[in-house]
Amino acid sequence: MSLRKDQSLDELARIGNVAQFVSYSPGGTLPLQQYCRVAGHEPNHSFDSVRGGLISLIERSPEGTINLRSFTPDSPRSRDFHYGLANVDEAQSLLERMSAEGLFVIANETVDISDGGVSGVIQGGVAEFAPDDTPRCVEKEGTASMPSDLARAVIRIVFGFEPETIAADRGRLEFSIHPKPRGWRRTHTLMWEYEGTESAPARPAMKWPNRFSQHIGDKTFGLLVAHAIGLPVPRTTCFARRVAPFSFGQDTASREVWTRTCPREQEPGRYTTVKGWTDPFKLLAIEDPQGTAIPAVLCQAAVPATYSGAAITDANGQVVIEGTAGEGDHFMLGRKVPEKIPTSISADVQGLYEHAKAALGPVRFEWVHDGSRAWIVQLHKGATDSAASTIVPGDAHRWEVFKVSRGLEALRGFLDQLPGDVGVRIEGEIGLTSHIADLLRKARRPARIDNSALAGR
Repeated sequence: MSLRKDQSLDELARIGNVAQFVSYSPGGTLPLQQYCRVAGHEPNHSFDSVRGGLISLIERSPEGTINLRSFTPDSPRSRDFHYGLANVDEAQSLLERMSAEGLFVIANETVDISDGGVSGVIQGGVAEFAPDDTPRCVEKEGTASMPSDLARAVIRIVFGFEPETIAADRGRLEFSIHPKPRGWRRTHTLMWEYEGTESAPARPAMKWPNRFSQHIGDKTFGLLVAHAIGLPVPRTTCFARRVAPFSFGQDTASREVWTRTCPREQEPGRYTTVKGWTDPFKLLAIEDPQGTAIPAVLCQAAVPATYSGAAITDANGQVVIEGTAGEGDHFMLGRKVPEKIPTSISADVQGLYEHAKAALGPVRFEWVHDGSRAWIVQLHKGATDSAASTIVPGDAHRWEVFKVSRGLEALRGFLDQLPGDVGVRIEGEIGLTSHIADLLRKARRPARIDNSALAGR
Protein backbone atom coordinates (compact mmCIF):
# COMPACT_ATOMS: atom_id res chain seq x y z
CA MET A 1 0.00 0.00 0.00
CA SER A 2 1.41 3.40 -1.00
CA LEU A 3 1.88 6.08 1.59
CA ARG A 4 -0.12 9.26 1.62
CA LYS A 5 1.89 12.22 0.31
CA ASP A 6 2.40 13.78 3.74
CA GLN A 7 3.35 10.38 5.19
CA SER A 8 5.98 10.05 2.47
CA LEU A 9 7.37 13.47 3.41
CA ASP A 10 7.54 12.37 7.03
CA GLU A 11 9.51 9.25 6.05
CA LEU A 12 11.82 11.22 3.73
CA ALA A 13 12.52 13.77 6.49
CA ARG A 14 13.94 10.97 8.62
CA ILE A 15 16.91 10.59 6.26
CA GLY A 16 17.34 14.04 4.74
CA ASN A 17 16.32 17.66 4.48
CA VAL A 18 12.84 18.48 3.18
CA ALA A 19 11.02 21.74 2.60
CA GLN A 20 9.36 22.90 5.82
CA PHE A 21 5.74 21.76 5.98
CA VAL A 22 2.71 21.17 8.17
CA SER A 23 0.03 18.74 6.95
CA TYR A 24 -3.65 18.53 7.88
CA SER A 25 -6.46 16.01 7.47
CA PRO A 26 -10.15 16.99 7.23
CA GLY A 27 -11.62 17.07 10.72
CA GLY A 28 -15.16 18.31 10.44
CA THR A 29 -15.21 21.87 11.78
CA LEU A 30 -11.40 22.26 11.95
CA PRO A 31 -8.44 20.71 10.09
CA LEU A 32 -6.45 18.20 12.15
CA GLN A 33 -2.65 18.47 12.12
CA GLN A 34 -0.92 15.28 10.94
CA TYR A 35 2.84 15.74 10.32
CA CYS A 36 5.24 18.63 10.32
CA ARG A 37 8.85 19.62 9.86
CA VAL A 38 9.47 23.25 10.81
CA ALA A 39 12.93 24.63 11.60
CA GLY A 40 13.46 25.19 15.29
CA HIS A 41 10.85 22.60 16.30
CA GLU A 42 11.08 18.89 17.01
CA PRO A 43 9.86 16.54 14.26
CA ASN A 44 6.06 16.46 14.16
CA HIS A 45 5.76 19.20 16.76
CA SER A 46 2.10 19.77 17.63
CA PHE A 47 1.07 23.42 17.22
CA ASP A 48 -1.66 24.78 19.47
CA SER A 49 -3.78 25.87 16.49
CA VAL A 50 -3.95 25.90 12.70
CA ARG A 51 -3.09 29.59 12.79
CA GLY A 52 -0.09 28.97 15.03
CA GLY A 53 1.32 26.41 12.60
CA LEU A 54 0.87 28.71 9.60
CA ILE A 55 2.44 31.68 11.39
CA SER A 56 5.48 29.59 12.36
CA LEU A 57 5.84 28.30 8.80
CA ILE A 58 5.60 31.76 7.21
CA GLU A 59 8.05 33.28 9.72
CA ARG A 60 10.65 30.59 8.98
CA SER A 61 10.26 30.57 5.20
CA PRO A 62 13.21 32.33 3.51
CA GLU A 63 10.76 34.00 1.10
CA GLY A 64 8.23 34.74 3.83
CA THR A 65 5.53 32.89 1.87
CA ILE A 66 3.96 29.43 1.81
CA ASN A 67 2.04 27.17 -0.58
CA LEU A 68 -1.10 25.13 0.09
CA ARG A 69 -1.45 21.82 -1.76
CA SER A 70 -4.61 19.72 -1.39
CA PHE A 71 -5.17 16.05 -2.25
CA THR A 72 -7.17 12.96 -1.41
CA PRO A 73 -5.64 9.73 -0.01
CA ASP A 74 -6.57 7.74 -3.10
CA SER A 75 -5.09 10.36 -5.45
CA PRO A 76 -1.89 12.13 -4.37
CA ARG A 77 -2.08 14.44 -7.39
CA SER A 78 -2.84 18.00 -6.30
CA ARG A 79 -6.37 19.36 -6.35
CA ASP A 80 -6.49 23.03 -5.33
CA PHE A 81 -3.03 24.57 -5.21
CA HIS A 82 -2.23 28.05 -3.90
CA TYR A 83 1.26 29.52 -4.34
CA GLY A 84 3.18 32.24 -2.53
CA LEU A 85 0.78 33.13 0.29
CA ALA A 86 2.11 35.75 2.74
CA ASN A 87 -1.09 36.64 4.56
CA VAL A 88 -1.94 34.32 7.47
CA ASP A 89 -5.66 35.13 7.39
CA GLU A 90 -5.89 34.27 3.69
CA ALA A 91 -3.90 31.05 4.14
CA GLN A 92 -6.02 29.94 7.09
CA SER A 93 -9.28 30.68 5.27
CA LEU A 94 -8.20 28.69 2.19
CA LEU A 95 -6.94 25.76 4.29
CA GLU A 96 -10.17 25.54 6.31
CA ARG A 97 -12.31 25.71 3.16
CA MET A 98 -10.38 22.88 1.47
CA SER A 99 -10.49 20.80 4.65
CA ALA A 100 -14.28 21.27 4.86
CA GLU A 101 -14.49 19.81 1.34
CA GLY A 102 -12.84 16.61 2.63
CA LEU A 103 -9.37 17.34 1.29
CA PHE A 104 -6.00 16.72 2.93
CA VAL A 105 -3.75 19.80 2.81
CA ILE A 106 0.00 20.29 2.99
CA ALA A 107 1.25 23.78 3.82
CA ASN A 108 4.92 24.18 2.88
CA GLU A 109 7.49 26.93 2.52
CA THR A 110 7.64 28.48 -0.95
CA VAL A 111 10.84 27.41 -2.69
CA ASP A 112 12.20 29.84 -5.27
CA ILE A 113 13.28 27.79 -8.28
CA SER A 114 15.03 30.85 -9.77
CA ASP A 115 17.45 31.49 -6.89
CA GLY A 116 20.50 30.46 -8.94
CA GLY A 117 20.43 26.82 -7.79
CA VAL A 118 19.43 23.66 -9.67
CA SER A 119 16.91 20.84 -9.42
CA GLY A 120 17.03 17.33 -10.78
CA VAL A 121 17.15 13.57 -10.29
CA ILE A 122 19.87 11.05 -9.39
CA GLN A 123 19.27 7.44 -10.44
CA GLY A 124 21.42 4.55 -11.59
CA GLY A 125 24.67 6.46 -11.13
CA VAL A 126 23.49 9.34 -13.33
CA ALA A 127 22.57 12.87 -12.25
CA GLU A 128 20.41 15.11 -14.43
CA PHE A 129 19.65 18.69 -13.43
CA ALA A 130 18.87 22.23 -14.60
CA PRO A 131 18.41 25.73 -13.15
CA ASP A 132 15.09 27.61 -12.93
CA ASP A 133 13.00 24.46 -12.70
CA THR A 134 11.66 21.67 -10.51
CA PRO A 135 13.03 18.10 -10.52
CA ARG A 136 10.64 17.43 -13.40
CA CYS A 137 13.16 19.27 -15.59
CA VAL A 138 14.47 15.79 -16.47
CA GLU A 139 11.44 15.42 -18.74
CA LYS A 140 12.52 18.44 -20.82
CA GLU A 141 15.16 19.19 -23.43
CA GLY A 142 18.51 20.64 -22.40
CA THR A 143 18.91 19.07 -18.97
CA ALA A 144 22.54 18.52 -17.94
CA SER A 145 23.35 14.82 -17.68
CA MET A 146 26.54 13.36 -16.21
CA PRO A 147 27.84 10.62 -13.91
CA SER A 148 26.61 11.32 -10.39
CA ASP A 149 30.13 11.54 -8.91
CA LEU A 150 31.09 14.12 -11.54
CA ALA A 151 27.87 16.05 -10.87
CA ARG A 152 28.63 16.14 -7.13
CA ALA A 153 32.12 17.50 -7.86
CA VAL A 154 30.77 20.21 -10.17
CA ILE A 155 28.04 21.23 -7.70
CA ARG A 156 30.57 21.32 -4.86
CA ILE A 157 32.82 23.71 -6.81
CA VAL A 158 30.06 26.00 -8.12
CA PHE A 159 28.00 26.31 -4.95
CA GLY A 160 30.69 25.74 -2.34
CA PHE A 161 29.15 22.85 -0.42
CA GLU A 162 28.74 19.08 -0.64
CA PRO A 163 25.28 18.12 -1.93
CA GLU A 164 23.41 15.86 0.51
CA THR A 165 22.30 13.07 -1.78
CA ILE A 166 21.81 10.36 0.84
CA ALA A 167 21.62 6.84 -0.68
CA ALA A 168 20.79 8.39 -4.03
CA ASP A 169 22.75 5.90 -6.11
CA ARG A 170 20.77 2.99 -4.62
CA GLY A 171 17.44 4.36 -5.77
CA ARG A 172 15.85 7.39 -7.36
CA LEU A 173 16.14 10.78 -5.67
CA GLU A 174 14.45 14.02 -6.69
CA PHE A 175 16.47 16.91 -5.25
CA SER A 176 17.14 20.63 -5.45
CA ILE A 177 20.24 22.68 -4.59
CA HIS A 178 19.95 26.20 -3.14
CA PRO A 179 22.53 28.92 -2.44
CA LYS A 180 20.50 29.99 0.61
CA PRO A 181 20.04 27.51 3.52
CA ARG A 182 16.49 26.25 3.70
CA GLY A 183 14.27 23.36 4.66
CA TRP A 184 13.64 22.15 8.17
CA ARG A 185 17.31 21.19 8.64
CA ARG A 186 18.50 24.53 7.21
CA THR A 187 20.92 23.05 4.68
CA HIS A 188 21.44 23.68 0.97
CA THR A 189 19.95 20.46 -0.41
CA LEU A 190 16.26 19.62 -0.44
CA MET A 191 14.99 16.09 -1.02
CA TRP A 192 11.57 15.96 -2.69
CA GLU A 193 10.98 12.29 -3.35
CA TYR A 194 12.97 9.10 -2.87
CA GLU A 195 12.37 5.56 -4.10
CA GLY A 196 14.72 3.09 -2.47
CA THR A 197 14.57 0.32 -5.09
CA GLU A 198 17.80 -0.67 -6.80
CA SER A 199 18.28 1.02 -10.18
CA ALA A 200 20.13 -0.52 -13.10
CA PRO A 201 23.28 1.42 -14.06
CA ALA A 202 22.53 4.08 -16.64
CA ARG A 203 24.65 5.93 -19.19
CA PRO A 204 24.52 9.74 -19.03
CA ALA A 205 23.82 11.69 -22.20
CA MET A 206 26.70 14.05 -21.39
CA LYS A 207 26.83 16.95 -23.79
CA TRP A 208 26.84 20.72 -23.81
CA PRO A 209 25.53 23.31 -24.34
CA ASN A 210 22.82 22.43 -21.85
CA ARG A 211 20.70 24.54 -19.51
CA PHE A 212 23.31 24.43 -16.74
CA SER A 213 26.25 25.27 -19.03
CA GLN A 214 24.20 28.22 -20.30
CA HIS A 215 23.60 29.22 -16.66
CA ILE A 216 27.31 29.56 -15.83
CA GLY A 217 28.74 30.01 -19.33
CA ASP A 218 30.00 27.55 -21.91
CA LYS A 219 33.71 28.05 -21.19
CA THR A 220 33.12 27.77 -17.45
CA PHE A 221 31.29 24.48 -17.80
CA GLY A 222 33.91 22.93 -20.09
CA LEU A 223 36.75 23.95 -17.79
CA LEU A 224 34.87 22.66 -14.73
CA VAL A 225 34.44 19.28 -16.41
CA ALA A 226 38.12 19.24 -17.41
CA HIS A 227 39.18 20.01 -13.83
CA ALA A 228 36.75 17.48 -12.33
CA ILE A 229 38.09 14.63 -14.49
CA GLY A 230 41.67 15.44 -13.50
CA LEU A 231 42.98 17.50 -16.41
CA PRO A 232 45.33 20.44 -15.64
CA VAL A 233 43.35 23.70 -15.77
CA PRO A 234 44.91 27.06 -14.83
CA ARG A 235 43.51 28.62 -11.66
CA THR A 236 40.19 30.18 -12.70
CA THR A 237 37.72 32.42 -10.89
CA CYS A 238 34.23 32.73 -12.32
CA PHE A 239 32.29 35.97 -11.86
CA ALA A 240 28.76 34.97 -12.82
CA ARG A 241 25.56 36.97 -13.01
CA ARG A 242 23.46 34.48 -11.05
CA VAL A 243 25.94 32.49 -8.95
CA ALA A 244 28.37 33.77 -6.31
CA PRO A 245 32.03 33.86 -7.48
CA PHE A 246 33.81 30.50 -7.30
CA SER A 247 37.29 29.22 -8.17
CA PHE A 248 38.90 26.00 -9.35
CA GLY A 249 42.02 24.77 -11.15
CA GLN A 250 45.73 24.84 -10.33
CA ASP A 251 48.29 27.60 -9.88
CA THR A 252 50.59 28.25 -12.83
CA ALA A 253 54.10 29.68 -12.86
CA SER A 254 52.74 33.13 -13.75
CA ARG A 255 51.17 35.92 -11.66
CA GLU A 256 49.53 37.39 -14.77
CA VAL A 257 45.92 36.70 -15.66
CA TRP A 258 43.63 36.56 -18.67
CA THR A 259 40.12 38.03 -18.52
CA ARG A 260 37.74 35.99 -20.67
CA THR A 261 34.10 36.67 -21.43
CA CYS A 262 32.01 33.52 -21.15
CA PRO A 263 28.90 33.44 -23.42
CA ARG A 264 25.96 31.07 -22.95
CA GLU A 265 27.09 29.05 -25.96
CA GLN A 266 30.33 28.93 -27.86
CA GLU A 267 30.77 32.03 -30.04
CA PRO A 268 34.25 31.59 -31.55
CA GLY A 269 36.27 34.78 -31.12
CA ARG A 270 33.20 37.01 -30.81
CA TYR A 271 33.59 38.47 -27.32
CA THR A 272 36.50 40.00 -25.43
CA THR A 273 39.50 38.01 -24.26
CA VAL A 274 42.34 40.18 -22.95
CA LYS A 275 45.55 39.58 -21.09
CA GLY A 276 45.41 41.40 -17.76
CA TRP A 277 42.71 42.22 -15.22
CA THR A 278 39.59 44.01 -16.40
CA ASP A 279 36.57 44.87 -14.26
CA PRO A 280 34.29 41.88 -15.07
CA PHE A 281 31.05 43.70 -14.27
CA LYS A 282 31.98 46.70 -16.41
CA LEU A 283 32.86 44.29 -19.20
CA LEU A 284 29.47 42.56 -18.85
CA ALA A 285 27.70 45.92 -18.97
CA ILE A 286 29.54 46.95 -22.14
CA GLU A 287 29.43 43.70 -24.10
CA ASP A 288 26.03 42.41 -22.98
CA PRO A 289 23.91 45.27 -21.60
CA GLN A 290 20.70 43.20 -21.86
CA GLY A 291 22.22 40.40 -19.76
CA THR A 292 21.11 37.65 -22.15
CA ALA A 293 24.27 36.55 -24.00
CA ILE A 294 27.13 36.46 -21.45
CA PRO A 295 26.36 34.89 -18.06
CA ALA A 296 29.90 35.11 -16.70
CA VAL A 297 33.43 36.47 -16.99
CA LEU A 298 36.46 34.34 -16.14
CA CYS A 299 39.72 35.51 -14.57
CA GLN A 300 42.23 32.80 -15.44
CA ALA A 301 45.86 32.47 -14.40
CA ALA A 302 48.17 32.92 -17.37
CA VAL A 303 50.41 30.08 -18.51
CA PRO A 304 53.91 31.15 -19.67
CA ALA A 305 53.44 29.91 -23.21
CA THR A 306 56.17 28.19 -25.16
CA TYR A 307 53.56 26.79 -27.58
CA SER A 308 49.79 27.18 -27.80
CA GLY A 309 47.07 25.77 -29.99
CA ALA A 310 44.07 23.52 -30.21
CA ALA A 311 43.14 19.89 -30.78
CA ILE A 312 40.05 18.40 -32.41
CA THR A 313 38.70 14.99 -33.30
CA ASP A 314 38.44 14.93 -37.10
CA ALA A 315 35.96 13.21 -39.40
CA ASN A 316 38.03 10.03 -39.29
CA GLY A 317 38.02 9.88 -35.50
CA GLN A 318 41.66 10.93 -35.28
CA VAL A 319 43.10 13.73 -33.19
CA VAL A 320 44.41 16.80 -35.05
CA ILE A 321 46.85 18.90 -33.01
CA GLU A 322 47.82 22.34 -34.28
CA GLY A 323 49.53 25.33 -32.77
CA THR A 324 52.19 27.98 -32.86
CA ALA A 325 55.11 29.19 -30.77
CA GLY A 326 54.17 31.54 -27.92
CA GLU A 327 50.63 32.61 -27.10
CA GLY A 328 47.92 31.27 -29.35
CA ASP A 329 45.39 34.12 -29.65
CA HIS A 330 46.58 35.18 -33.13
CA PHE A 331 46.61 31.57 -34.30
CA MET A 332 43.06 30.97 -33.05
CA LEU A 333 41.85 34.14 -34.83
CA GLY A 334 43.41 32.98 -38.10
CA ARG A 335 46.11 35.66 -38.11
CA LYS A 336 48.93 33.08 -37.81
CA VAL A 337 49.19 29.77 -39.61
CA PRO A 338 49.98 26.48 -37.82
CA GLU A 339 53.66 25.83 -37.20
CA LYS A 340 55.59 22.63 -36.74
CA ILE A 341 55.25 21.66 -33.10
CA PRO A 342 58.10 19.85 -31.30
CA THR A 343 57.45 16.14 -30.83
CA SER A 344 57.60 16.40 -27.04
CA ILE A 345 54.95 19.15 -27.02
CA SER A 346 52.65 17.16 -29.33
CA ALA A 347 53.07 14.10 -27.13
CA ASP A 348 51.99 16.04 -24.03
CA VAL A 349 48.93 17.40 -25.83
CA GLN A 350 48.16 13.93 -27.13
CA GLY A 351 48.24 12.74 -23.52
CA LEU A 352 45.63 15.34 -22.55
CA TYR A 353 43.48 14.23 -25.47
CA GLU A 354 43.63 10.56 -24.51
CA HIS A 355 42.77 11.41 -20.88
CA ALA A 356 39.78 13.51 -21.93
CA LYS A 357 38.59 11.01 -24.55
CA ALA A 358 38.67 8.14 -22.03
CA ALA A 359 36.35 10.10 -19.73
CA LEU A 360 34.13 11.93 -22.24
CA GLY A 361 34.49 10.43 -25.69
CA PRO A 362 35.63 12.56 -28.67
CA VAL A 363 36.60 16.09 -27.61
CA ARG A 364 38.12 19.31 -28.89
CA PHE A 365 40.07 21.76 -26.77
CA GLU A 366 42.48 24.70 -26.65
CA TRP A 367 45.82 24.13 -24.96
CA VAL A 368 48.91 26.01 -23.76
CA HIS A 369 52.30 24.42 -23.03
CA ASP A 370 54.70 26.06 -20.59
CA GLY A 371 57.73 23.96 -21.53
CA SER A 372 57.07 21.44 -18.77
CA ARG A 373 53.41 20.50 -19.16
CA ALA A 374 50.35 21.13 -21.29
CA TRP A 375 47.28 22.91 -19.86
CA ILE A 376 43.64 22.95 -20.94
CA VAL A 377 42.22 26.47 -21.42
CA GLN A 378 38.95 25.48 -23.18
CA LEU A 379 37.18 22.15 -23.58
CA HIS A 380 34.22 21.03 -25.69
CA LYS A 381 32.76 17.61 -26.29
CA GLY A 382 32.23 15.98 -29.68
CA ALA A 383 34.00 15.23 -32.92
CA THR A 384 34.04 17.44 -36.02
CA ASP A 385 33.33 16.69 -39.69
CA SER A 386 36.61 18.32 -40.73
CA ALA A 387 39.40 16.49 -42.53
CA ALA A 388 42.36 17.78 -44.55
CA SER A 389 41.15 20.75 -46.65
CA THR A 390 37.46 20.04 -45.99
CA ILE A 391 36.28 22.07 -43.01
CA VAL A 392 32.57 21.22 -43.41
CA PRO A 393 31.67 18.43 -45.88
CA GLY A 394 28.86 18.74 -48.40
CA ASP A 395 28.01 20.12 -51.82
CA ALA A 396 26.65 23.55 -52.61
CA HIS A 397 24.67 25.08 -55.48
CA ARG A 398 27.46 27.63 -55.82
CA TRP A 399 30.53 28.74 -53.91
CA GLU A 400 31.71 32.11 -52.60
CA VAL A 401 35.32 32.91 -51.74
CA PHE A 402 36.30 34.41 -48.39
CA LYS A 403 39.82 35.72 -47.85
CA VAL A 404 41.25 34.87 -44.43
CA SER A 405 43.02 38.23 -44.34
CA ARG A 406 39.63 39.93 -43.84
CA GLY A 407 39.42 38.53 -40.31
CA LEU A 408 37.00 36.65 -38.07
CA GLU A 409 34.37 39.38 -37.60
CA ALA A 410 34.19 39.93 -41.36
CA LEU A 411 33.60 36.18 -41.78
CA ARG A 412 30.77 36.33 -39.24
CA GLY A 413 29.04 39.06 -41.25
CA PHE A 414 29.82 37.28 -44.53
CA LEU A 415 28.10 34.10 -43.30
CA ASP A 416 25.08 36.00 -41.97
CA GLN A 417 24.41 37.48 -45.43
CA LEU A 418 25.11 34.34 -47.46
CA PRO A 419 22.11 32.50 -49.01
CA GLY A 420 21.48 29.03 -47.61
CA ASP A 421 22.53 27.12 -50.77
CA VAL A 422 25.97 28.74 -51.02
CA GLY A 423 29.18 27.10 -49.85
CA VAL A 424 32.38 28.83 -48.74
CA ARG A 425 35.84 28.52 -50.19
CA ILE A 426 38.48 29.85 -47.80
CA GLU A 427 41.38 31.62 -49.47
CA GLY A 428 44.39 31.65 -47.19
CA GLU A 429 46.03 29.34 -44.69
CA ILE A 430 44.15 28.45 -41.52
CA GLY A 431 44.22 25.60 -39.04
CA LEU A 432 41.37 23.13 -38.78
CA THR A 433 41.38 23.96 -35.06
CA SER A 434 41.19 27.76 -35.43
CA HIS A 435 38.21 29.96 -34.52
CA ILE A 436 37.65 30.54 -38.25
CA ALA A 437 37.18 26.79 -38.74
CA ASP A 438 35.01 26.66 -35.60
CA LEU A 439 32.78 29.43 -36.92
CA LEU A 440 32.37 27.68 -40.28
CA ARG A 441 31.45 24.42 -38.52
CA LYS A 442 28.96 26.27 -36.32
CA ALA A 443 27.34 27.75 -39.45
CA ARG A 444 26.84 24.19 -40.79
CA ARG A 445 27.36 25.04 -44.43
CA PRO A 446 29.83 23.37 -46.84
CA ALA A 447 33.28 24.94 -46.43
CA ARG A 448 36.66 24.10 -47.91
CA ILE A 449 40.14 25.56 -47.94
CA ASP A 450 40.86 26.68 -51.51
CA ASN A 451 44.15 24.91 -52.15
CA SER A 452 44.24 26.09 -55.75
CA ALA A 453 44.47 29.69 -54.59
CA LEU A 454 47.35 28.76 -52.27
CA ALA A 455 49.18 26.88 -55.03
CA GLY A 456 48.92 29.83 -57.38
CA ARG A 457 50.77 32.25 -55.10
